[in-house]
Amino acid sequence: MRAITRLNLRAAGAAILIGIFVGALGFVRTGSLLIAAGTGVIALARLGQVDARRRIIECYFPLAIAGVLFTLAVALPKGL
Repeated sequence: MRAITRLNLRAAGAAILIGIFVGALGFVRTGSLLIAAGTGVIALARLGQVDARRRIIECYFPLAIAGVLFTLAVALPKGL
């Protein structure tokens, strides 16, 4: 597995900001997919930086939330 670089973290942050903006415009599915992808990358980047005791809260919990958000975005009905 490749290391997550500073450029990847900036792209993840940009994806989160774009996802918030796109979701506010009404494209909820696309916005939540971008937010989930960005959050997942940031959570994976922090996985190696945290000690074992704090790993559940600071790494696995945000990763689980990103996975659930991704699943929810895929399950949303198309068009309203």
